[in-house]
Amino acid sequence: MTKTKAPLQLVPFDAARYLDNDEAIAEYMTIVLEANDPDLLLLALSDVARAKGMAQVAKDAGLGRESLYKALAPGAKPRFETVMKVVSALGLQLHATPVDTRSAA
Repeated sequence: MTKTKAPLQLVPFDAARYLDNDEAIAEYMTIVLEANDPDLLLLALSDVARAKGMAQVAKDAGLGRESLYKALAPGAKPRFETVMKVVSALGLQLHATPVDTRSAA
């Protein structure tokens, strides 16, 4: 008698599940920043905030939890000051590096 297998139950991918150490978070954020996409940056900040605990990040940033969710929602246009508060609350720093314009020619 042949047993039929139950279909696989797939769960949606959640980056926050894999952001379990500072090195992984820094690498993730570096790649996101290189994409130069503001919406992707907000999504990544949201992923990291969920990995670290949204309530604690909101508290550390001096924001209400609901305000943090709204600021990091798709399509949101948070103030630069708010983004920097969140970045600081996440224990991150943003860095600038020169662009190699010689290879563009």
